[in-house]
Amino acid sequence: MITLRTWFTTTLFAFSVSACSLIPEYQQPENPSPLPARQDASTDLNATDIGWRDFYQDATLQNLIDQSLSNNRNLQATALMVQQLREQYRIRRAEQLPMLDGEGGYTRQRFSPGANEFGQSGIFEQYSVGVGIAAWEIDFFGRLESLKQAALSDYLAQEATLKSTQLTLVAEVADAYLSWQASLAQLKLSESTREAREESYALITRRYEGGLSSELALRQAETALHEARIAVAQYQQQANQNFTLLELLVGQPLDQDDYPVNWQTTGLLRSLPDNLASDSLLQRPDVQAAELSIQANNASIGAARAAFFPRISLTSSLGLAADTPGGLLEGSNRTWQIAPQFNIPLLDWGVNEANLEIAELQKELSVVRYQEVIQVAFKEVYDELQARETLEDQLTAQQDLTEATARSLELAEKRFDAGVDSYLEVLDAQRSLIDAELAEIATNLARLRNQLTLYKALGGGLLAETISP
Repeated sequence: MITLRTWFTTTLFAFSVSACSLIPEYQQPENPSPLPARQDASTDLNATDIGWRDFYQDATLQNLIDQSLSNNRNLQATALMVQQLREQYRIRRAEQLPMLDGEGGYTRQRFSPGANEFGQSGIFEQYSVGVGIAAWEIDFFGRLESLKQAALSDYLAQEATLKSTQLTLVAEVADAYLSWQASLAQLKLSESTREAREESYALITRRYEGGLSSELALRQAETALHEARIAVAQYQQQANQNFTLLELLVGQPLDQDDYPVNWQTTGLLRSLPDNLASDSLLQRPDVQAAELSIQANNASIGAARAAFFPRISLTSSLGLAADTPGGLLEGSNRTWQIAPQFNIPLLDWGVNEANLEIAELQKELSVVRYQEVIQVAFKEVYDELQARETLEDQLTAQQDLTEATARSLELAEKRFDAGVDSYLEVLDAQRSLIDAELAEIATNLARLRNQLTLYKALGGGLLAETISP
């Protein structure tokens, strides 16, 4: 007679002898694009250790980043995918354990006279209660363990993708805000130019009406005025589009009146160290996600290998059965059942081999993609480091050009007032000055973009506060 202890002992023994892993030993792929080693690692922090609140030093920008982390729909969707894969991992982990179900039933049946040896009809009743395990797979060859490991790696990879999405979002909000502020500065400059040309056009009109200026000068001033009006409309459109993009990234409507023009080129961003750790790229979340995908596919190979071996499952139950409800209280009415089953693949026409080949190819593909992610990350960092070396020189030259064109305009206006040159020289000098001033704003924006893009490329933007060295 089987007892409850014996039944549980048999079940636990089956569980204890399971899970022989067929997962290949994992080896980290070679880094195809290492950065130069840092000369003195004690002097500077990695970008990953610098919190975005310390890197982006403008209070308004910090507030916008805070809002985006709470409201951005793309970030929320990625977070939901993380939760979904976490629950999938829980399911895979639970599949390794026997599912214990409570059972109960009542049967009432009439027998005909010809259905029994006594030739009598009758009504049969039976009540039953118990507990049971239905078709629990005993993981002798690690199929379920492999699927669990793959699900865990998928979950962790998606979690790393969430972090990568946050890095991108922080950088995009900063870029959109700075671009919007720069376009507002260019719009303000264009409006000032339009106002100045309106005054010039009015002055030339009066001189023309007094016979002191030619119609050619009048039409040239009129043309310059229309050019300025067009520029104002263009920069207004650009500012509107940048603000709309900022609203999309933040995830909620913004009031432009709460964000006045505040274009400044210093004190916005924290300087990044010149020395870079050779392993900094490996800390990027997208690189980590790519490596976790390799591990997930590596575990899937174990599950594909296990499909070649028998699959063993166990169904068992223990309970009481009687013809009256009161009889369920009698120990002599115990019932039990143990039904092990196995399934051996004999002829599958190459399906298991094809599944194993697919799993191995999937791993090879994930390795290639991992190395590609590293190469892209290296290019992003390398491009921004090279740009940083030239943007400062470019900005200095641009500032010198602005000063030179301002002086040229001053001289052209004096020569026109003295009647030495035509108004065309004044217009040329005005165009050169406005182009130089607009280009200076654009160069300052490019320099700021270089800093924030390098910060993001090095994995910065995940932490809110800087880690103390």
